[in-house]
Amino acid sequence: MDESVLIVGSLAYDSVSSPAGSVENELGGSATYGGLAAAFHRRRLGINSVGIVGVVGDDFSDQDRQLLLDADLDLSGLETVNGKTFRWTGSYQGSMAEAETHETHLNVFEHFEPKVPENWKSPTITFCANLHPLIQKNVLEQSPPSRLSMLDSMNLWIQIAKDDLITVMNKVDLVIINDGEVRMLANDDNLVRAAHHIHSMIQSTYLIVKRGEHGVLALLPDGIISLPAYPVSEVIDPTGCGDTFAGSIASNLSKGTGPIELGELRVALEVATVTASFTLESFGTTSLVSLDEVEFQDRLTEFRRIIHG
Repeated sequence: MDESVLIVGSLAYDSVSSPAGSVENELGGSATYGGLAAAFHRRRLGINSVGIVGVVGDDFSDQDRQLLLDADLDLSGLETVNGKTFRWTGSYQGSMAEAETHETHLNVFEHFEPKVPENWKSPTITFCANLHPLIQKNVLEQSPPSRLSMLDSMNLWIQIAKDDLITVMNKVDLVIINDGEVRMLANDDNLVRAAHHIHSMIQSTYLIVKRGEHGVLALLPDGIISLPAYPVSEVIDPTGCGDTFAGSIASNLSKGTGPIELGELRVALEVATVTASFTLESFGTTSLVSLDEVEFQDRLTEFRRIIHG
């Protein structure tokens, strides 16, 4: 499909506490945040469609399903099975750079086997959000994209499935991981050196390193991009920011054709950084769902003024 984005990942109910307060059973998950962000830019850019593949239990509320439909997400790849939806409980303290996990109940997600619908067998972009590397490999085999394949990961897979992770990293065009994961994977505390090592170790053309409040570092064949984070004065809940960031990149890169150039990726990173800054400002998906184009464009303009002078 022309200008289409497929996102495969989790849909969850999160219970989160931070210095700003707490929420229970709030809609979350990597496919949720990534999908909502991609859908926002779909409307903004006039992209054909955004679809998500995932699984929920029979406790998944009609209200939350409607929220996803209202965002114009294609849910033909969303399975509903007997049991409970994935649940996560965590908290943030201090700088809020990283969540402390208190409980994880995979529930129906534990035996998730993605089934990509027939109409999503050849999207423009296939984004495998944080999943076991073997599941990501399965998704890529089901839905090879016409332009770009992407994956995100986490420290758990480096610890328990490192060889599988490296194998699937070699099968995608663009890898998104955070700075701690880059250091862990390269066994090197120097971030720039570690990033270059990982980039040379894998076949992926693009390596994007999320650095939280310190911004983003991207390695391409023809250069490096380094951007700061958008300065947010009040951080409420960082959950889902990385997925928002990735979903925004996917949507923006689905507009082009051929190899991705440095300038195109830089624009996508600017857009993704600004979009993620809204997710920070509320618990759950509230800010992302209510985001309007004027508000977004004003902040993007301000961000570009900050970085370009």
